Amino acid sequence: MSSSDHSLTVETENRKFDVKILKYENAFFISISEGPSRLGGTIISIATGPTPVSSEIIPARQDAMFLKLISQKTASEIRGISIVSLSAKNDLGAGPSKVLIEKITEAIRQ
Repeated sequence: MSSSDHSLTVETENRKFDVKILKYENAFFISISEGPSRLGGTIISIATGPTPVSSEIIPARQDAMFLKLISQKTASEIRGISIVSLSAKNDLGAGPSKVLIEKITEAIRQ
């Protein structure tokens, strides 16, 4: 099984997020942390059929829709598995969510 690591820092609206992406042949593990590296709300999506199926591993206190969206989007990219974790100090809001989705999508396509 081959994997590769990719890390990036996303700064938006005076907030800084560290994003770590583990890429496997059939899966992604994406960790998004604001502040210290921590696991937060975590969701898994599997895209083997026409629509991805998702399930919460660790319930998110906030931004559950963001987690589901990014997990399903990345799972669909590779027709495989995506696990996404988010640890944020506050709700993301529309601006940071959009920027994070753009940067993560760009990184997984490399």
